[in-house]
Amino acid sequence: MFEPTAAPRVLALAPGVDFPAALVAGLRARMAGQPPEAMAGVELILNTTRMVRRVRAAFDDGPATLLPRIRLLTQISDPIALRDLPPPVPPLRRRLELTTLVARLLDAEPDLAPRSALFDLADSLATLMEEMQDEGVPPEVISALDVSDESGHWQRALRFLAIVERYFGASDDAPDTAAFRRLALQMKLAEWERSPPAHPVILAGSTGSRGSTHMLMKAVARLPQGAVILPGFDFDMPDAVWSGLGDAMSGEDHPQFRFARLMEDLGMRPRHVIPWCDARPPAPERNRLLSLALRPAPVTDQWRSDGPALPPLPATTEGLTLLEAPSRRDEATAIALRLRQAAEDGVTAALITPDRMLTRQVTAALDRWGIVPDDSAGIPLQLTPPGRFLRHVAALFRQDLTSEALLTMLKHPLTHSAGDRNLHLLATRDLELRIRDKGWPFPGAQQIVDWGVARDIGPWARWVAACFCAPPIRGERPLGDWLRDHLDRAETIASGPNGDTSELWKQAAGRKALTTVTALEAEAEHGAHMDATDYGDLFGAVLAREEVRNPDTPHPRILIWGTLEARVMGADLLILGGLNEGSWPEIPGADPWLNRRMRHDAGLLLPERRIGLAAHDFQQAAAAPEVWLTRAQKSDDAETVPSRWINRLVNLMTGLPGRQGPEALSLMRQRGTLWLDRARLLEAPLHAAPARRPSPAPPVAARPRALSVTEIKTLIRDPFAIYARRVLRLKALNPLQRAPDALLRGIVSHDVLEAFVKQSIDDPSRLTSEDLMALAAEQIRNPDNVPWPTTRHLWLARVGRIADWFVETERARQSLATPALYERMGEAQLPALGFTLRGKADRIDLDSRGGAHLYDYKTGNAPSPAEQKHFDKQLLLEAAMVENGAFPDFAPKHTERAVFVSIGARPAEVPAPLDEAPPAQVWAEFSTLMARWFEPERGFTARAALLKETDRSDYDHLSRFGEWDVIDPASREMLE
Repeated sequence: MFEPTAAPRVLALAPGVDFPAALVAGLRARMAGQPPEAMAGVELILNTTRMVRRVRAAFDDGPATLLPRIRLLTQISDPIALRDLPPPVPPLRRRLELTTLVARLLDAEPDLAPRSALFDLADSLATLMEEMQDEGVPPEVISALDVSDESGHWQRALRFLAIVERYFGASDDAPDTAAFRRLALQMKLAEWERSPPAHPVILAGSTGSRGSTHMLMKAVARLPQGAVILPGFDFDMPDAVWSGLGDAMSGEDHPQFRFARLMEDLGMRPRHVIPWCDARPPAPERNRLLSLALRPAPVTDQWRSDGPALPPLPATTEGLTLLEAPSRRDEATAIALRLRQAAEDGVTAALITPDRMLTRQVTAALDRWGIVPDDSAGIPLQLTPPGRFLRHVAALFRQDLTSEALLTMLKHPLTHSAGDRNLHLLATRDLELRIRDKGWPFPGAQQIVDWGVARDIGPWARWVAACFCAPPIRGERPLGDWLRDHLDRAETIASGPNGDTSELWKQAAGRKALTTVTALEAEAEHGAHMDATDYGDLFGAVLAREEVRNPDTPHPRILIWGTLEARVMGADLLILGGLNEGSWPEIPGADPWLNRRMRHDAGLLLPERRIGLAAHDFQQAAAAPEVWLTRAQKSDDAETVPSRWINRLVNLMTGLPGRQGPEALSLMRQRGTLWLDRARLLEAPLHAAPARRPSPAPPVAARPRALSVTEIKTLIRDPFAIYARRVLRLKALNPLQRAPDALLRGIVSHDVLEAFVKQSIDDPSRLTSEDLMALAAEQIRNPDNVPWPTTRHLWLARVGRIADWFVETERARQSLATPALYERMGEAQLPALGFTLRGKADRIDLDSRGGAHLYDYKTGNAPSPAEQKHFDKQLLLEAAMVENGAFPDFAPKHTERAVFVSIGARPAEVPAPLDEAPPAQVWAEFSTLMARWFEPERGFTARAALLKETDRSDYDHLSRFGEWDVIDPASREMLE
């Protein structure tokens, strides 16, 4: 295939060339005229499985021929030659072993790092060890580094780095995957050294970013019939610029740095790299523009000298669109619209981005048109239904069951998936209503079973109690024990009470989850002893390392690729999305072991390596026939910074008015703005007239015939709430995870004060603050009353602040009258209207003259006398009810007084204004008020007289408050 030469043989294809198609075309051209079996003798080494598929497809699209021997970079060695090497250790086992070793170190020296960092440290150590083995850097090199400026940190790091030394050199342990590949490569290179292959060996598509790959590329280039074919080689960059890329500290973030390093090691110059075939890039002028824009920072002054030599930029950038969206949503919607257009036109289009959130948003936007893109990355296993389900089950081991966690699990699509799921969902709905109604923040097994037996679903309730209500497991256990109990519990929950086969391990995600947990089971003996929290973190980390391809049939022409796929090309339209700093390129992660200089001195990869690879992917993709460059100007309400490559391109073009750079840039933006406008039209809501302030007037027969005294305040201030609750019979659901709110505090406080007053009547010597605190502690510290430990302390402290005041004022109250009734219900009738007023008196005392003293406890601020007179008539109405004989077996001569006892932050007694509003007058006014509410024309106006504009009603959403304001007139609607 190749003419004999003593020089290394390196060929290349320019950015924008369809690499697989050009590779196959060049092979066919070079093998023309040779016998058919000659092609089968070619050994073709490719870098990714996607590249392999594209190359095979390119061969299939052409004339019939035998295929070359296609191999991946990781599979170049002869299996027979590797028979003497021990099989490599699975990466999971090595990480589990490192977790155990790191845990022992932290147990012995807890000051080195927090225990919560255990798995992160082990994973980081494993990554560093793999890199050292791949780059051929032994531990001795690391230990010999000059650390005079980092001695404190370095001594701590060395304690951890010493852990991995046993896995290098002449260790009896089996090699890691990276070490195995390097050993296999060394054996292959030694074999080639002894007996160079006579057949063609071509390594194509790799940039040589890894040490072992770089070593293989040098060896292949020197073979008699070997050749390296570089993707995206910049033929437009001058030799002087190439010469300045030798220093990794200053040049590794450049897209061509790896090629420069390869040529330097091979003793070549850029002019020695020739095109693989005559395939021309689709936009050679654009390649010149991009090459100049991406020059290394120290030589960007060449923009002034070389920029004027560029062709006119409007024609050069004709296939470029720059879309700068106001938000991520706008960016995703515009991209989805363009992909939809491509699908309608039969054009192959690919979105290339490392931003997985953007790809999910675009996928969701495409779903409205029924387009499922072919996503090369798939979905992280931890985010699939089986992954989420298994993580939820793992969380049950480490914390008490909350109502939120219980219902999250019961509603999961894999729970009770073996059969009768409809009955399961009905029971779950009823249980949720019970939890909301009774306020169970931590549902107990007996509570659930008793409720289920009463509802005649005892077996289901017992299954729920057995699966979910077990207490957390404390202490450390072997990993295998955790995993066994975890999977048993998960399968029991997924199967349901009958124990049939569930859906847990079915479908693509379920099968992937089963494979993952089976591998973890096989390696569990190498894991450390751990507690429930550590186990949950480890299990989540294991799931996060796996991905599941979309099981749906994707659209054949709408693709989503990672940046690596930019080298594969093959699409008519490429959309480079998420071009912001921190997204593309990604910010290099923090290295807890070695800083940038130490990595350089040790011969390891610099953090800028990823940026350089991303830059090369960008240069490749941006040279396609039609390209979109997109970014969001804001992300999560924060301003974003454009990608450095966008900045360079914009700055270069802005500074070239002689080449019409500003005009070309404006045209690029106009093309993007066109699609942003379309996206805004798509997202624009339909105009709807705002709702008017409602004042429904239901038929008299439908109006409520009974209300409580506390509802009279609501009837006056927010009549619409009474209409919704009593006429429409709508009730606001209680929150699922009940908070320690004012209502619960009021209930507990009433119970404490009632018990204390009764106790003091039976034994006056116990009318002391100490006895009050003892009763409060007994009630509040009961988990059945107050489940939250912190809240128990806070509420008990509040009682302590008012205890002395309450005891003192209670003595005064008991000196006036003797407690007679506690929490007594009463009813008073308005016969003319057929209306009943109900009320529960907290406490009524009776004095020696037959006068009633009414008391109502308030944990918040009591209403002022003026508020009571006009709006909050609770105590005034209760006083009138007393005089109307509303309380059975209790007939005082008159109402002496009525008092709110406020036990809030500022305790006080606030009397009702009986002198200004005597009970007879109050009852007469109340009768008139209710007669008005039974007038057919009277509407129940929303938020008629709320105390504050910020006051919230449970029915604001029903009245559509916000579309109207309290200053708007009410719109009465006569209902039938």
